[in-house]
Amino acid sequence: MAELFHEIDHCVTAPQGFRAGTTACGIKSDAGIKDLAILVSDVPCTVAGVFTTHNLRAAPVLLCQERLQDGQGQAVVVNSGNANCATGEQGLHNAYRMTELAATKLGLAPELIFCSSTGIIGRQLPMKKLEAGIPQIELSPEYGDAFAEAIMTTDTRPKRLALEFEIEGQAVRLGGVTKGAGMIRPNMATMLSYLTTDVAVERAWLQQELRDAVNDSYNMVSVDGDMSTNDTCLIFANGLAGNTPLNAQHPDAETFRQALRYITRYLAREMARDGEGATKLQTIYVRGARDKADAVLAARSLTRSPLWQCALAGGDPNWGRIAAAAGSSGCEFDQNAFDIFIGETQIAAKGMAIDYDQDQAHAAMAGDEVLITIDLHLGNGEATAWGCDLTHGYIDENSLYTR
Repeated sequence: MAELFHEIDHCVTAPQGFRAGTTACGIKSDAGIKDLAILVSDVPCTVAGVFTTHNLRAAPVLLCQERLQDGQGQAVVVNSGNANCATGEQGLHNAYRMTELAATKLGLAPELIFCSSTGIIGRQLPMKKLEAGIPQIELSPEYGDAFAEAIMTTDTRPKRLALEFEIEGQAVRLGGVTKGAGMIRPNMATMLSYLTTDVAVERAWLQQELRDAVNDSYNMVSVDGDMSTNDTCLIFANGLAGNTPLNAQHPDAETFRQALRYITRYLAREMARDGEGATKLQTIYVRGARDKADAVLAARSLTRSPLWQCALAGGDPNWGRIAAAAGSSGCEFDQNAFDIFIGETQIAAKGMAIDYDQDQAHAAMAGDEVLITIDLHLGNGEATAWGCDLTHGYIDENSLYTR
C-alpha cells in the first residue's frame, strides 16, 4: 500500500483545480472561531454522495439529495455551530439561500452548489451573519487544511488526508476531510465528509464505489450509538487529470478503489480516536463469522456497548462484556465456539475463560489504541469496526452542549 500511495499536504485542495476558504462570521458562540467555509473546483465535477438515513433529516441534507440527482456540482458551502435541522420550511429556504449566496460569490449557478450545516439542532440559521460572511471568504489552493478546521464542532483536531498515486501512468490526487466526534453511529454515515479528486470517473461507478467505501469505513464507526441528522459524504471528481473516465472495466479501477478505501478508513479511525471525552481508540476485528453481514453485526455491537466502553476506559479486560455484546448482536453465535483476544493475549477459548497472563492483558488495555479480536469459528466472514472508550469527559461535553 505504501508503494502505491504517497501522503501529501493540503487535503481537499491537493488535487488540481480545487480551492477553499474560511471565515469567522459569529455562528459559533466563541468569537473569532472559523465557522464558515467554501470548497470549490475550477470546473464542474462529477459528484456522488451518501447521506444519513435518519427520519429527521436536516435541510441541507434534503437540498443535497435533490441536487445530487443531476450528478453534477462544483462547490460546497459549510457552516458549523448550527445544524439547520428541525427548522421547517424556513430552514429549507435558508439552505437554498446559503447556496445562492455562495453562487453569487463564485459566479456559478446555484444548482452547482451543495451545502452542509453542523451544530445545534432546532435553531434557525443566522442568515444576516451568513450574508456578511460568505462574501468575505478568500479562496486559495493553500487553504485545504483551514477548511478542515472550520467545519469542526466538538472535534479537538481536524481530520484530513491526501494521497498521490498513478492512473494511466500519470500522477493524480485524492483528498479528504471529515468532522465528527459525537452523535456518532452509522447508517450513513456519522459525520460530514468531503472528498476531492482530479481523476475523471464515470458517475454511476463513482456512486457505487463511494457507497462501498462508506460501508467499510464511516459506517463501521461508533462513539456513542446516536445517529446524526446531518450526515453527509460528498465526493467531487473534476477530471482535470485528463484520464479516460474510470469505470469497473478500467485497468486502474482497483488503484482508485484502494485509494478511496485508504482515505475513508483513515478518516473513520481518526473520528473514533477523537470521540468526545475519549482517551482510547478501539479496533474490533471479527473473523470466523457465518458471513460478512454477521461479522459486521458482531463488530459494531462492541463499539456501541456502554458497558464495554466503560471497561475500556478503566483498562479492565472484562471479556464477559465482549462476549455479551457479540452474543446479543443478532449474528449467528455458538456459545461453545468463540475465542477472544485482547491485543495478542487470548483470554477466552471455546466460549470459556482460560488461564492467561493478567499483566499482558492489562498492558494491552493500557495504551491509547486497543485491539480486540473475536473469532466465532462459524465461517469465513470478517469485519473491522472502530470506536472509543466512554469517560466522564463525554458527560461533561454533552451536559452543557447548548449553553
